Order: sequence, then C-alpha cells, then structure tokens
Amino acid sequence: MGNLRSMRHAGCLLALALLWARPALALAPLQPLIDAAKPGDVVAPAAGIYAGPVTISKPLTLDGRGQVIIDNGGTGSVLTLATDGATVRGLKLVNSGELHNDIDAGIQVRGNYNVIKDNVIDDVLFGINMQQSDNNVVRRNTIHSKAFDLGVRGDAIRLWYSRANRIADNTIAGARDMVVWYSGDNVISGNDISGGRYGLHFMYALANLVENNHFHGNSVGVFLMYSDGVTIRNNRISHALGATGMGIGLKETSDVTIEDNTVIYCATGIYLDVSPFQPDTTNRIHANRLAFNGIGVLFHNDWQGNVFRDNRFENNFQQVSVNAKASARRNDWDGNYWDDYRGFDHDGDAIGDSAHAPRVYADRLWMDVPPARFFRGAPLLSVLDFLERLAPFSEPIVLLSDAKPKMTPDAVIAVADPAPKPASKADERFKYDPFGLKTRVRKYMDGKP
Repeated sequence: MGNLRSMRHAGCLLALALLWARPALALAPLQPLIDAAKPGDVVAPAAGIYAGPVTISKPLTLDGRGQVIIDNGGTGSVLTLATDGATVRGLKLVNSGELHNDIDAGIQVRGNYNVIKDNVIDDVLFGINMQQSDNNVVRRNTIHSKAFDLGVRGDAIRLWYSRANRIADNTIAGARDMVVWYSGDNVISGNDISGGRYGLHFMYALANLVENNHFHGNSVGVFLMYSDGVTIRNNRISHALGATGMGIGLKETSDVTIEDNTVIYCATGIYLDVSPFQPDTTNRIHANRLAFNGIGVLFHNDWQGNVFRDNRFENNFQQVSVNAKASARRNDWDGNYWDDYRGFDHDGDAIGDSAHAPRVYADRLWMDVPPARFFRGAPLLSVLDFLERLAPFSEPIVLLSDAKPKMTPDAVIAVADPAPKPASKADERFKYDPFGLKTRVRKYMDGKP
C-alpha cells in the first residue's frame, strides 16, 4: 500500500513538472502574425509569451501593451528591425544568445525613422544594436544585460555609423557600456545609466549632444576619444570610483563644450589627455560643479587650450593636478570659485583681490611616487607639506593662476562673449581622420539615407 502511494505521489509530481515545462517547450511563434500584417497595420498580440526571433521588414506597429513577452530561447537576437518607419512598443524581450561576434541583442536596428519605446529588454547580451541607421527614436526603455562579469557583458545601446538618432529617457543598469562609434548628430538625453563600465563612450563620433542624463556607479561616466564637437551639459555624474574612475574623460578630443554639469564623488572629476588635439581649437569647461572628488581636474601631461570659467571647485581632495611634474598654467582659468582660496575682497565686487595661484609642495609626493599614495591625506604628508611651505628646499610649482576667483559660488562675473568665427574648411566633420573615412564611407559623410 505504501509503495502504491509513493508511486502515485511520484506520478503527480511528474505530471506537474510536465505541465510546468510545457509552455517553455511549446511557445507559439510571433513571426506569423508579423508576416500576415500589411504595411501600416497595428499588430497587438494577445497577452502571453511568444517564441522569437522576430523580424520586422515592413513599416508597421508592434504593440505589446506591457503584456507580451518574446523569449528567444538563448540563441541569437530577439527582434530585428529591417525597415523604415516601424514602431515597437510595450514589449518584454528576453533570453538572447551569448555570442559577442554576432552581437546577440534584444533589438537589432537596420533602418531609419523607427520608434522603439516603452519596452523592457532583459537577460540579453547587447540591448539595442543600431548599425547604419539614422533618425530613429529610442525612448523610455529599460535595459539589463546578462549577469556576466562586467567586461564580458554586452553594451546596452550601441550606435555604429548611425546619425541623427534620439536616445532619451531610458533606464540602463548592469550593462557594459553605451557606445557611439563613428556616429554624429545624435541626441542622448534624460537617461539613467548605472552599474556599468563606461556610462557613455564615444569613439570617432562627432557633433553629438549629451544632456540631462544621470550617470551613477559606473567606472567612468562619459569618455570621449577622438570625438570633436561634442556638447556635454546639465548632466549629473557621481560615484565613478576605483583606480580608473572618472566623471568625464577626454583623449585627443577638441572643440568640446562641458557646461552646467555636476560631477561629485568620483576618483577624478574631469580627465584631460592631450585635449584639445586639433591646432587652434579649445575645449570650453564652464559652470560645472566639481565636488567631493579625489581630484577635481586631472591633466595627463602639460597641455593647453582648455578654458575653465565659472566652475565651482568644492571639497575635492586635490582641486587640480598634473600627472607629469608640470603645471596647468597654459590653460585659461577665469572666474572660478575655489573653496580653498585664501584671499580677500576689500572692494566688495565678489571677486578676490588677488589671483588664486596654488603652489605644489611636498603633497606632490603621492603623485610622483606611486607607493606613497597609501599615505595620501595622512598626518606624515601633512607635516612634510607644512615644513616645505615653511622653508622650501626647492622652487614650488605654480599649478595655475585664476586672476578673478569668485568669493562665493553664486557670484556673477560679466564676461564678454567672443565674436563667432566664420566657417572655414577646417570646420569639416572629420577633423581627425586616421582611417581615411572621408573617402571610404561616402554614404555616411554625405548624409544620404
């Protein structure tokens, strides 16, 4: 009798297991619904889980209403947009493949004027991969990569030779990077990006706008490599920590505007490596708040061409530093607020009577001798610094000179705007063109669809 009961119990468990497994084994494919639709139709599948992959090759609307899941079974990309003028909204896309060579993704985009909005893209290697696709809108999506180590996750959003796209109001967590390659005139606005390596990474990507985003808990907030003419404004970048942590980084990048950003609690606030790179150009770094960082602004070497105006330097361990034993005086410092300024304002014009000209003494040791970094901020280095200032053994380095330091962060200093320069041949799109893109990629450079 006992054995019979055990057999019945085991049979019930097996039946339940088979019922539980059946939906995963017998998911209805969604592709037939797409194939049956006509251009301009709205396809609204019944609520449920469907099998991928799905390819949309005509201008239609696929509306999941927040009730449709497409599961790709762990291979390949879940959905491909191979058309112009389609809309994909309200879907949950899950379970892509894991192949980096194939760029297995939640959504592949190979078209123009498409709208991708209000989707959840989860457990995918890459989130949205856009190649040679222009004038698309990617808005209010939530994107998570697979639970891999940071370096082998895929990118949340990846643009390749794609221009004039709007990437707005998305929530990205736990992916590797958002990366923009060889792509210009894109607007990246209102996104919340956290838990990645590069919150946003530009490579040979010109004339893009980055505004009103929140980057937090990434290794690097925004990094620009060989990407001229980018504007970075009104973003909040925080908690970019670790040995290479930085809020905003520039490498051989020119004609950049960095303004009205808040960069706080980062290992380095702004990092400049041979930037600006192009002759007779500047980088304009205006009205930013750099606070509670290890280093507010770090120069890789003795460089020039950066204009620092109306910034707030508050409670950084080191306000400005240079990796080489050199100063940053060749840059333009004017009208910034320094919370360590020790001057006076006798005439009451909210500007210090003397220049802010910090000098580097023994506290330079932790920069020049890497093992000494362990003692950074320790009483020993503070004593050495005090003694060096009291009786210098060598001529200290004047790090920078701000002739009009603000007495308060909110003080307003009138500055005449320079007259605009007339356009010239030097203003063409690819000022830095190491791979000969001007002649190799005429389709992209000419702006043709």
